[in-house]
Amino acid sequence: MPSLIPVLLGVVLALVPAPQAHARDRAVVGGRPVDAAEHPWVVALSSRDRFGNTRSGQFCGGALVGARTVITAAHCLSREVLGVSHGDVDDLHVISGRNDLGTGSGREVKVSKKWINPGYNTRTNAGDIAVLTLSDPMPSSSTIPMASAGDSGYAAGSAAEVYGWGDISGNGDYAPRLRVADVDMIEDSACSRAYRSGPEGAFDKASMVCAAVAEGGRDACQGDSGGPLVVKGKVVGLVSWGAGCGEEGRPGVYTRVSAVAGLVREHSE
Repeated sequence: MPSLIPVLLGVVLALVPAPQAHARDRAVVGGRPVDAAEHPWVVALSSRDRFGNTRSGQFCGGALVGARTVITAAHCLSREVLGVSHGDVDDLHVISGRNDLGTGSGREVKVSKKWINPGYNTRTNAGDIAVLTLSDPMPSSSTIPMASAGDSGYAAGSAAEVYGWGDISGNGDYAPRLRVADVDMIEDSACSRAYRSGPEGAFDKASMVCAAVAEGGRDACQGDSGGPLVVKGKVVGLVSWGAGCGEEGRPGVYTRVSAVAGLVREHSE
């Protein structure tokens, strides 16, 4: 993914000058459209004040893991992405079940509280997790469970799916409809070789996990950081960072959900 200054994947058109997409702000390349109503646990983060009415003000993604609890990437709430302190964004909402971001379908709920991991390392990208509390509950049937440590979904080669509304080509072509890309879980050692250290970040197997396809072409990209990586009906990762969009040998890097599940529960209501 190109290194841009703000965006898992420049985010949306805005009525005010919007921050450009960050290299870690990623969504779906090489995917296919899916029915958002059938995947209500995939949510869009929205601020029309910051990003305008186009695409409902969507700028990141997240996963609904409790009736009032959404998990997303910590960097989605950074000044780099929002252009202001997150405390100055009064209209942060979560959107569930909206097939077309240009419509009013699905459900839109205001965020009443934000917790951003104070241990998030902006240099390495470790600990890239935030917890959002909703003002009103979503149906419990709309939630998805978090994977725990030792979950079989983390095994290398496991079939995974990454969801988002972002760039579908790597060239700023943003999808109005929710999309999913089929990827495979990658061995930690292979991810370590791909990202030993550098301007993008450094892979840490304790807090991160990678997914891709060997030949490239399917990945997260600009437009949907914080969106879920799902294996066997559980969220195993959140779109966090990487280099390029679907480039061979450059897998997408995700926050390892099992490593932060305790923090999520601690800050859930």
